[in-house]
Amino acid sequence: MTHANTRHPASHSAAPPTGTGAAVLAAIRDTARVHFSQARGSHDWDHTLRVHRLCRHIGRAEGADPLVTEAAAYLHDIGRAHQDRANGKLCHAKIGADMAREILAGHPLSNRCRENIIHCIATHRFRRGEMPQTLEAKVLFDADKLDAIGAVGVARAFLFAGELGARLHSPEVEIDRTTAYSIDDTGYREYVVKLSKIRERILTPTGKRLAEARHRFMTSFFDRFLEEYEGER
Repeated sequence: MTHANTRHPASHSAAPPTGTGAAVLAAIRDTARVHFSQARGSHDWDHTLRVHRLCRHIGRAEGADPLVTEAAAYLHDIGRAHQDRANGKLCHAKIGADMAREILAGHPLSNRCRENIIHCIATHRFRRGEMPQTLEAKVLFDADKLDAIGAVGVARAFLFAGELGARLHSPEVEIDRTTAYSIDDTGYREYVVKLSKIRERILTPTGKRLAEARHRFMTSFFDRFLEEYEGER
């Protein structure tokens, strides 16, 4: 697949899409939202809207194509329900990219734009898959990861654990012996296994700046969490 160049002129960030672009985005947004009617709270439509806002913030600062980043933000988690039903055995990024290809076929987009949106979705996941190659894919990757750290990230970690029926904390179990989607898939496990490593994987300068503050808050929270759990404070 041929992707768009990794850099774009800064003029792309001057304003959000208007005219046909705005109409296409509105239609994509409405289509995407339907896929979240039964979504779990940790990856619901509210998460998508937060990622969309972060894409606008980061994309404008980095000079990304707003039509691509905003469309990708709306569509990036449309395959999430399939992964959740499979207890993590399926990849929602791959499924979502396939679903998005069908959705985007019905909109007046250039092939270059369409393929870039699909690439953004296919590469936004943290754990596996190919790395983002275009600037727009890097913007979506960062936006999605930023929503997983900081104050919102802490809240989502415990929300996800609650959705699984996991314990508040499993201090007697070594984390490397725990498994995802289990009773020991706690908020603290999510922090150790995934969230604590996100700052180092952020790709854009703007994303890195935002990640620093969020990482500091999150680290401080979990340090305090352990102290309170053990009755030390």
